[in-house]
Formats: sequence, structure tokens, C-alpha cells
Amino acid sequence: MKRKIAFISEHASPLASLGGVDSGGQNVYVAELAKHLASAGHQVDIFTRWEDSKLPKVIDWENNIRVIHVKAGPVAIIQKEEILAFMPEFKEDMIDFISTEKINYNLIHANFFMSGLVAKWIKEVLNIPFVITFHALGYVRQIHQGKSDKFPPERIEIERQIVKYADAVIAECPQDRSDLIEYYKAPVDKIKIIPCGFSSKEFYPISREIACTLVGLKSDEKILLQLGRMVPRKGVDNVVRSLGRLKNSTEKYRLVIVGGETDDPNPMACPEIARLMKIARAEGVEDRVTFVGRKNRDMLKYYYCAADIFISTPWYEPFGITPLESMACGTPVIGSNVGGIKYSVLDGKTGFLVPPNDPGALAAKVDLLISNPALLQQMKKASIQRVKENFTWQKVASLVADLYKEVQVPALVSKSRPQEAINKKSQAA
Repeated sequence: MKRKIAFISEHASPLASLGGVDSGGQNVYVAELAKHLASAGHQVDIFTRWEDSKLPKVIDWENNIRVIHVKAGPVAIIQKEEILAFMPEFKEDMIDFISTEKINYNLIHANFFMSGLVAKWIKEVLNIPFVITFHALGYVRQIHQGKSDKFPPERIEIERQIVKYADAVIAECPQDRSDLIEYYKAPVDKIKIIPCGFSSKEFYPISREIACTLVGLKSDEKILLQLGRMVPRKGVDNVVRSLGRLKNSTEKYRLVIVGGETDDPNPMACPEIARLMKIARAEGVEDRVTFVGRKNRDMLKYYYCAADIFISTPWYEPFGITPLESMACGTPVIGSNVGGIKYSVLDGKTGFLVPPNDPGALAAKVDLLISNPALLQQMKKASIQRVKENFTWQKVASLVADLYKEVQVPALVSKSRPQEAINKKSQAA
């Protein structure tokens, strides 16, 4: 059965540039999942907050995919921690669009808790069932960030209500499932573990020498790569400090950091880059750290392939797509033993797992791997094999489509137009 699906991703548009504070894995997840569902014949509308007045309300983005820009607050970029207050407006604008277009969606797939709140409200009005992928949980975020967490305190209770009313909840890894059960009392039979994926069309092995040439790096250096959002919880400072533990090594190490708010590494535009530069100076490794700024997605594979090791040591990570992309390029990963990373990276086989915030432990694993070329080559092969067998977007989309089949579509949606449903709801009230 081919379905008409509404994705909601309030702050993470599939059209956004990656690497900024609020642009990362969720943007990729929404874009790739929508593309692969559409290629299977499903019709997908992606509802996201309108941030750029130059963009039209509706964009026919890909075959069977539209991006719908929803009016919710100012038509401008604002931090995601400030968006919750505009969700009632998001809901009203989305319902108006559904009613005007006379669309009968089979289900809604919400992404993040604010999208889940809108999906819950729309279910109450239009009786459309919904599936939720949280991507991150407020309770877990508070454990690790404490007072630095700027989301409204009501986030956790909102998430609990979403878990209660959702028709299915997608956990991206076993840790995510455990957290949903422990902190949100999520019913076990409502949770389905479905990981994130990688695109084999975008990420694949390339000659290291060619990749180094294309991105302007020296192939005779041992390149350590950090790529992703420039925010403190990603633990990039831990990677910089680990380089300080390696500065007396006979190896010529270079840490390359990809990400930021601008295409050039601008510390004025990205406070996290400024903080990391200061740490590099304090560690005496400023000359070994190269910031390259935000890069277009079609350039990322060259950085992965130029690297000897990809490093990702966040404090916590609901899943983490970048380790998959790196392994797809044949580059082993040293990652934090947390969340989704400990699920995707096989310790000792496709890389190593280390404690977060432990630069000494990280440096030891870097040294072990670089000093053992045979092990490095073995891990390169194992990395490619693992992601191809377990983490393609095609496989992810197939699992998600199977979950959609389990979600029952109420008779009201299948037999009534949206406006009729709104009228019935009003009469009942």
C-alpha cells in the first residue's frame, strides 16, 4: 500500500546547510528517509518552519516529495530553544494547509518533541495517527547539560504526553529504547528500534591521496578528523586536548575540524570555534589544528577519505550519523562509549570506544591504531562491511515503512475530508 505521509520537522529542514548549531543529523534523517520512502512510491510532504522569506510556501523538492514552509513566529532563523512558543501557530497553519489542499494523510511522522506536540494536537483534531522519532530526549539532555540546557522546563512533560498518545515510537538505538522506558514509562510494545543510515551514493571509499589533494591536506601527515555541529556537548574540546597528549609523538598528527556557522572558520560567528582555538593554544597544538569551517555535503566524503581516523567523543549522543558516514568511506572511528555510537561502532573491530571527556584514553587509542597499520587496514574493511550490512537508508526506510503498516488509520481519516473532520470536532466540542 502506497501511503500519503506528512513529516513534521519544525527546526530541521531538509534544505538547510549542515554543520551549524541547529543543523545536523535530524536534517539528514528527514531528507534521506523521505527520499527513500518516495522512491518506493509513497508521497511525502515535509512541514518545516518558514525561516527564509525568499523561499516559497511550497517547494516541489524531489519526485513525490514537497517541502511545506509553515508560518510559526517570525520568518527568520531563531534558535530551536525559542521555538516552542510558536507551535500553536505552526499547528493552525498546518491544519489550514491540509484543509485547503483537501489532503487525507495516512499518518504523520513527527521528528523532535515540538513536532511531536503538533502531531498530537493534529491527531486530536483530524484523528490522523502519528509516529515519533525524538532524535534527543529532554531528560537525558538535562542529565548531561544541567543549567546550560536552554529548553523550557516543560519539555520533559510534553515528551511524556507525546509518548502516551503516539501510535508508535522509533528508538534509534538500544540506549534510546532503554531511556524511553526508564524515564518516560514508554510501553515496550510501542517502541521499535530503527537506526539512522548512510547514503552509499554520497559516501564511499576514495583514494586517500586524491582526497587529500582535493581538500588541500598533506597526505604525509596522520590526519584526525572531527566533523559535525560546533556545540560544547559534541566534545570537540576533548579531541583538541587529546592532541596535546600526542604532541611529543614522532608521528606528524593533524587535527582537522569541519563545521561552524560559516563556510570559513569564523570565531566571531561561532563562539565554539573561538573556545576551541583558545584550548588549542593552551595545549600547545595550535599549529597542528586546522579549522576549515562549514562544508557542503558533497565535499564531506573527501574529508572522511583523507582522514586516517574519524573521532567523535560527545558527552552523549542519541545516535550520531557521522560515524556511519565515516565507516562507509572506509575510515575507522574512535567514539564515545555512549548512546548510538556504542551501537554503530564495534569496539576493536571497526574502531574503538572510549569514555567521554577523557583525552588521555582517546590519545592512547589514536596512538595504538596509528602505530599498527595492519590493524588500521583491517578496521577499514570491517567498517565498510558493517555499515553496508546494517545501516543503509534503503534498509532503514524499509523498516520504517513496515512500522507504518502496523499503524491503524482511523475510519474518520479514510472516509472524511479534513475540513469535515474539523467541523465534526468543533460540533463535538
